[in-house]
Amino acid sequence: MEDFKTPQEKFWHGEFGNLYVDRNKDAQLLAGNVHFFSKILSATSDVKNVIEFGANIGLNLVAIKSLLPNVELSAIEINDKAVKSLENNLGESGKVYHQSIFDFVVDFQRDFVFTKGVLIHINPDFLPKVYELLYQTSRKYVCVAEYYNPRPVEIEYRGNKGFLFKRDFAGEMLEKYPDLKLVDYGFAYHRDKNFPQDDITWFLLEKK
Repeated sequence: MEDFKTPQEKFWHGEFGNLYVDRNKDAQLLAGNVHFFSKILSATSDVKNVIEFGANIGLNLVAIKSLLPNVELSAIEINDKAVKSLENNLGESGKVYHQSIFDFVVDFQRDFVFTKGVLIHINPDFLPKVYELLYQTSRKYVCVAEYYNPRPVEIEYRGNKGFLFKRDFAGEMLEKYPDLKLVDYGFAYHRDKNFPQDDITWFLLEKK
């Protein structure tokens, strides 16, 4: 995969993305994800299939599978090393799209479409395309779990500039798509004694 549209794609496809894979193989992370998604999914109904945009090794999807044992899982992931673990974690019944999010073509709609810590790393000029993909891929729910800020800001990321952006992703989607409504939202704090997350704010949206 060499035809990158943005520097951010190349960044996550390469060595930095490989190092991220190594940092995220932790049983405590999986436990925290189960707790995290139990809150979100409790506000949904009749979720039979799920797709994650930017799944890395699939710990979010594994957590969802533990909560919804019969759910059908799909994932989009750009990093070669992550995909190997992702395919193993999802098993034969899971579907993995080994590609950039920008190259994804909607094949069928899922009940629950989500990102977690991915939109913050998307080139801001390409966010409208990702919003459109999230919206078109969803039959019912869209969940964005990201770093929230009321106004767009850029943050230095592990010594790198141009690779982390905070903004009101959910608010922008609500403005862009009038048939979306806010169902629920919440915050997961890094100082939580039992199930810490990386100060993630999540928003659950539903198509009317």
